[in-house]
Amino acid sequence: MIGQVSSKPAAARRLSDLARLRRVRDRIDREYAQPLDVEALARGAHMSAGHLSRRFREAYGESPYSYLMTRRVERAMALLRRGDLSVTEVCFTVGCSSLGTFSTRFAELVGVPPGVYRRQAARSTEGMPPCVAQQVTRPVRNREAPVTEPRLA
Repeated sequence: MIGQVSSKPAAARRLSDLARLRRVRDRIDREYAQPLDVEALARGAHMSAGHLSRRFREAYGESPYSYLMTRRVERAMALLRRGDLSVTEVCFTVGCSSLGTFSTRFAELVGVPPGVYRRQAARSTEGMPPCVAQQVTRPVRNREAPVTEPRLA
């Protein structure tokens, strides 16, 4: 009997945490271009940064920061395919404050640096509707892009 009584508050807490985590994820999706950090997200969810990070990773398989950077890279890919902004402009447009961090994370997720992606994407998605191009070029989530071995000729 005691086990059943004590599990109800734990289950209710878990459901409450999941609802707050969904709100955090929705906020990241909406405000990816704003200066967000884990502490600000945690304050908005009434959790500590450590608790938010642990619970978010359990629920979604990656940290809040990683999820935020994935959203930013997805948006950056769309802007780079358009071709009317420089890599630096795209970096700041999607909410990154460091070109180096942006370029590194972009290359980890996509497999090539932003400048190379911009040149390749212009050719590979030519004539494709934007909604299809976005789906086809979506970055890899929860793992880095595969490393290709150099070929010896």
